Amino acid sequence: MTSSTTDFLATARRVIEAETTALTMLGASLDDSFGAAVETILRARGRVIVSGMGKSGHIGRKITATLASTGTPAQFVHPAEASHGDLGMVTRDDVALVLSNSGETPELADIIAHTRRFDIPLIGVASRAQSTLLRQSDVALLLPPAPEACGNGIVPTSSTTMTLALGDALAVALMEHRQFTPEHFRVFHPGGKLGARLARVADLMHRDLPLVAMGTSMGEALITMSRLGFGVLGVTGPEGRLAGIITDGDLRRHLDGLLSLSVEDVMTRHPLTIAPDALAEKAVAVMNGRKITSLFVVDPEGSGAAEGLIHIHDCLRAGVA
Repeated sequence: MTSSTTDFLATARRVIEAETTALTMLGASLDDSFGAAVETILRARGRVIVSGMGKSGHIGRKITATLASTGTPAQFVHPAEASHGDLGMVTRDDVALVLSNSGETPELADIIAHTRRFDIPLIGVASRAQSTLLRQSDVALLLPPAPEACGNGIVPTSSTTMTLALGDALAVALMEHRQFTPEHFRVFHPGGKLGARLARVADLMHRDLPLVAMGTSMGEALITMSRLGFGVLGVTGPEGRLAGIITDGDLRRHLDGLLSLSVEDVMTRHPLTIAPDALAEKAVAVMNGRKITSLFVVDPEGSGAAEGLIHIHDCLRAGVA
C-alpha cells in the first residue's frame, strides 16, 4: 500500500467518523419539536412542500422522494423558481418543510413570506436557533453544532448528512404511524427488483386454467392438460372446489392402462396451493422447497375453487426468483 493510499484511507475514515459523530449529536438533540413536526404533517390535508437552495436543495429532493414513496404526498419547489411563479404550487392545505443550514439563505425569503401570508404551516430546519428561518417557523428543527467533515467548515458535509437523516426520520415516523405495509410500498415501486420482490401471486398468475371435473376420462383430460402446456391439470369436485391435481409424475406412475382410467384414479388429492395475495417470493420458495414448477391459486377464505395458476417461469420472467 502506497503512502498516498494510506493518506486517502485516513481521510475517508476521518470524514466518516466526523459524520457519524454528527448523527449521534443529532439523535441526542431531538426533542418535542420533532414530534410537533410529525403531527403538523399528519394534520395537513395537502402535500409536504420541500424547499432548499444549493446542497440543501439536493437533500430536499431526496427527502421529497422518500416521503412520496412512503405514503406522504410531497413535492419539491425550488426557491428561486418559487419567486417566479412556482409559489402557485403551494396551497393553504399544504405544509412547508424548508431547509437551510444557515437559516439565512436569501432565496428562501419569498417562500417563507408566502407561508406566513397564507397561514401555511412552516417547518424549518437549520443550525442557528436565532436565524430568520427558525424564528419564522411554526416548528423549528435545530441541527446541533457538529463541525463539517471537510475540516475547514466550508463544504456542506456533516450538516447535509444530518439534514438527510432528519428527513428519513420524519418519513419513517410518518410511515409507521400510518401503518404503511410492504403492499402499500409496492404500489409506489412497481418497477425494478424491489417491485418484483413485492409482486403478489395474483399479479403473475394465469387465469385460463387447465381444469376438468371429477369423472372425466383420462383421454379427455390429457387433451385439456396438453392444450395450455403447464404440465399440470386441476380436478374440480362439487361446487367447483379444487379436489386434486394431475402432474407429469402422476401420468408416469399410471402408464399401464392410463386411458381406461378416470381423473380421480390418477390425481393427487389435497394438492398444495397458494393464496392470491401471497407474495410471489413465497410462491417461489414453496415451489423450490417441494421441487415443483407450478401451484394452483386458491383463496383460503373463498369457495375453494382455483382462481389461477402460477408457474416458476412466470416468476423468473418477472425477476422474482
